[in-house]
Amino acid sequence: MLSIISTTNNPYFNLATEEYLLKNKDEDVFYLYRNAPSIIVGTHQNTIAEINYDHVKEHNIPVIRRLSGGGAVFHDLGNLNFCFITNVEKNTAESFKEFTKPILEVLNQLGVEAIFSGRNDLTIDGKKFSGNAQHVSKNRILHHGTLLFSSNMADLSKALKVNPLKFKDKNVKSVKSRVTNISSHLPQPMSIEYFVDAIAKHITGSSHSSFYQLNETETNTIQQLVDNKYDTWDWTYGKQATYGFTNAIRYSGGTIEYHFNVKNGSLEDLRIYGDFFNKEDVHVIEKKLVGTKHELEAIKDQLKDLNLEDYFIGIDVDTFVKGLF
Repeated sequence: MLSIISTTNNPYFNLATEEYLLKNKDEDVFYLYRNAPSIIVGTHQNTIAEINYDHVKEHNIPVIRRLSGGGAVFHDLGNLNFCFITNVEKNTAESFKEFTKPILEVLNQLGVEAIFSGRNDLTIDGKKFSGNAQHVSKNRILHHGTLLFSSNMADLSKALKVNPLKFKDKNVKSVKSRVTNISSHLPQPMSIEYFVDAIAKHITGSSHSSFYQLNETETNTIQQLVDNKYDTWDWTYGKQATYGFTNAIRYSGGTIEYHFNVKNGSLEDLRIYGDFFNKEDVHVIEKKLVGTKHELEAIKDQLKDLNLEDYFIGIDVDTFVKGLF
């Protein structure tokens, strides 16, 4: 087994590395990494319905789609991510327990009574600290999971707090759970760096693995995967973007209601209602935006040649566009 500890906190690069290792290595792999604040959504999810869009944009939080299923999660430097990649003949529900077993062994050795719970969670006193997911490619399986060690729970809550009334779709929704940090249950204080080291040593010792460092050619290939896939709107937002959306805003000139569908990431059937005053027909705005990506800058660009005050007296572009998210 190759043991790799990431040297970057870039979430795009770390997720792309998982795919690279899955599809380009024959050996078993164990990969550890920490990400800067970011939101990671499951492959079957409607991304925009999983995030607090205003909060994410205000704080420039990266949002990335991963290969595996399951729900959306918030990463920060207080969270450790582990990944096992191995050959497999048959994927079963029991494999979740098998891959998380060494993690539980480390925690038990550190004095934390953690257990496997439900389909894919690790818990302490009934509170979740680890969610796990899997992806299969040919005869290879990727199993990865989060380990909340000292994450900022307030940031986690704000980033994933969504108004469910805005969206109507059939995509997989995240299941909210009571969560906890591992650090709160340790008998002695410990840094996350020490925790990373404890995990790495246990895995390498029990699997007779050797530490491996990605070479320049590999990192260049991974960066290409970032540029062409993981850091693109089409992958993160467009992949599962088929849904209905309803919202309303109040501004100084009145109220505006937005009703539209999104298909393959683009706006359809846009209808705008409200008690606002106008000089020009709002159907011009509706027609102008149909076919536009449901993405902030794309919509602003589409409206740049129009004077919105002709259609909604007293409004500015930022206020109008905000209602579309």
